[in-house]
Amino acid sequence: MPVVVTIAVGGGSVATTATVLLVRSAGRPSAVARAGPAPATHPGTSAAHRSLALGAAATTLSTVAGLATLAGLGADWSDHRHQRMLLASAVALGFAAGGAGLWAGLLRLPGVIRGPAAATRLALDGVIVAAALWFVGWVLLSRPTRLLGSATPMGCPAILVATVTAAGGAGLAAIVILRASRPRTRSVLAGAGVTGTALAGLLLAAGICQSGPAVTVAGAALAPTALLLLALAARTAEAVDEAGPDVMLRGTGYAILPMTGIALAACYQQVVGGEFGPLPLAAGIIEGFALVFRHSLALRQVRGYANRLVEREAHFRELAHTDPLTGLANRRGLLRALHEAPPGAPAVLLGLDLDGFKVVNDMRGHDVGDAVLVEVAQRLRRNLRPADVAARLGGDEFAVLLRGDLPEAQRVAERLLAVLGEAYQAAKGPVHLSVSIGLALRPAAGGVEALLRHADLALRYAKQRGKNRIERYDASHSDRLRRRATLEHELRGAIGRDELWLAFQPVVAVPSVRPVGAEALLRWESPRLGVVGPDEFIPLAEECGMIAELGAWVLHRACHQLSRWLADGHDVWVSVNVSPRELHSAEYVRQVAEALRKHGVPAQRLVLEVTEHAVATDLDELIRRLAALRRTGVRIALDDFGAGYSSLGQLRRLPIDILKIDHSLVTDPDPEPDGGVRSVAAVGMVDLVMRLGHRLGLEVIAEGVTTPGELAAVVGAGCRFGQGLLFGWGVPAEHLEARLEAAAGPPGAGPPVPMPPVPPQRSGGPARVVGPTPAVQDVRSVDSAREMRQA
Repeated sequence: MPVVVTIAVGGGSVATTATVLLVRSAGRPSAVARAGPAPATHPGTSAAHRSLALGAAATTLSTVAGLATLAGLGADWSDHRHQRMLLASAVALGFAAGGAGLWAGLLRLPGVIRGPAAATRLALDGVIVAAALWFVGWVLLSRPTRLLGSATPMGCPAILVATVTAAGGAGLAAIVILRASRPRTRSVLAGAGVTGTALAGLLLAAGICQSGPAVTVAGAALAPTALLLLALAARTAEAVDEAGPDVMLRGTGYAILPMTGIALAACYQQVVGGEFGPLPLAAGIIEGFALVFRHSLALRQVRGYANRLVEREAHFRELAHTDPLTGLANRRGLLRALHEAPPGAPAVLLGLDLDGFKVVNDMRGHDVGDAVLVEVAQRLRRNLRPADVAARLGGDEFAVLLRGDLPEAQRVAERLLAVLGEAYQAAKGPVHLSVSIGLALRPAAGGVEALLRHADLALRYAKQRGKNRIERYDASHSDRLRRRATLEHELRGAIGRDELWLAFQPVVAVPSVRPVGAEALLRWESPRLGVVGPDEFIPLAEECGMIAELGAWVLHRACHQLSRWLADGHDVWVSVNVSPRELHSAEYVRQVAEALRKHGVPAQRLVLEVTEHAVATDLDELIRRLAALRRTGVRIALDDFGAGYSSLGQLRRLPIDILKIDHSLVTDPDPEPDGGVRSVAAVGMVDLVMRLGHRLGLEVIAEGVTTPGELAAVVGAGCRFGQGLLFGWGVPAEHLEARLEAAAGPPGAGPPVPMPPVPPQRSGGPARVVGPTPAVQDVRSVDSAREMRQA
């Protein structure tokens, strides 16, 4: 009995120390491995340590109280049997209560569970393993096996309670260790501590009840050791990963191995002639129901996973059909709506494009641009019916699918044109935009692709016709598109196939009408398309990026022809039109200098004409480019002066040499029947521009002179040069050369008579019709260079 007292005192001290350590560790956080610069604190650490501390306190109190009571019963172990059985029951119940607290703390350790569902599954797994352990232990310790022989404890209720506690602790500890996230140091220490505590309770209960002092001392020594392991587990600093796989995805060994053990133990018991009483039958029932509940829970969890997968799939499918910025449908969403539309129901597709949105992005920033797009989406939602589908196709392009007929769609389009054209409020001031809308009815044949193509064609036509308007699709739009595609394809090889040529329209001195120069005009005659007007293929060349190539070809051809005329002794100059894109190219000055050098043309004989439209762009950059060209020696002419783009202040700054008056200022709006000038304003405008040009030191050329009355007005205003139909159309080089030779004439022949316009022809080639033929011209009178010389 002194040994028991000594063990009681020492073990109680150690157990108390371990309990105090567990209580103190309840306030210390545990690290959790997460993505970031430092581990975070796990929220369940303190709760786990508190549960472990309560369980340890209960087992410590049971151990100390049981040993103290046992020491007070006396030294004779065989006395007071009834009191020892009651004491053993009290100790077993105390350890059972403490074990419950330890089990709760074990389940709450970081890295063990991830929610109530996982805790339930883990507890059921522990019950399955515990029932199997208890059943196998009962088979080994009961008749006829009796593995411990005469030392087998029998007939004590306390031992039954203690065995259940021990099996439960061992089963739960095994499951926790196997299921815990790596590293498992803390889980192993805690599981060993829980298992050791449960075994200590079994030894104490068995020893007090009937086995004697040796078993009791072993239990009293094991209890504080197990509590120290728990304290060490609580003090272990271990980062755990909460992103590991769920416990239900880690295999099914929790069910197979326990059931295999029960089956083998039952077969063994049956083979050796043993009997099954109510206790093993209860263990088997518990095992079966635990498995059923466990699989039911797993099935429910699988169904939950399946439902969540379906929801996520639907969510991601919706995201795949939704524009992330505006929340409208994207192109896929619009296509889905188009395919899902009833085949016979009328449907109209609107294509919308914000005019000038690129300027908003460039000048105000993409944040403002995104805010404008979001506001556009909100305005579309507010002005459409729930059955209509609004979509953002990309950038500043939107589409609306309307369920209705054309008149209704036209009304909706007009409303959207007004609503989307209102100002958009931004941080640094309102943003003003307009919108172009193309409208197309779903065709009877062609399906979704045809409807999308028709709406896009209508939208492009609305943009081409000036923007901020609504255009309905027409079959002619497709014809224009095919025509444009064919023109672009043929134009790309026109230079290589020698389909381009230059027509030269004379510039004459007035009133003598002697040719002094010519303007080079590009013409295209395609074997497949026929004669293509410059007003059709030159804008196309600018849009598709071919204008620089065409401009270089014109420059070299014009310089080549000018060099031949100069070599023949003709005192002329040639002007070439320059597009704004060419003018703003850094290589254009070098190209001009190279053309002059290659063909041996004096620089002052070449005139580069810049349209007044180019002045509407960056004026400072234009001045720098023109000054660089003038340094090569060429002369610069401002074409179409009076069309409304350049101001007088800009005219003073531009480095130009020649001012070409636009034909709108020369043409009399109300001429006399005999061709005379009736309007005083026409004469006054020419005179005003002449005075302005002479004051600025510029030479002035009057364009668009078509009647003798206009010629008289130009001469009367003091203009020395003219150009227009009265002096001739643009003709091939050999025809103009014949006119230059006829104008030179023999000495003393006098000034030449004004020539009628000549239809452009090439010797030996078909006639090229460049424009309408005036009524005064007999196209049969002049058909070759020889006949022109004779004239």
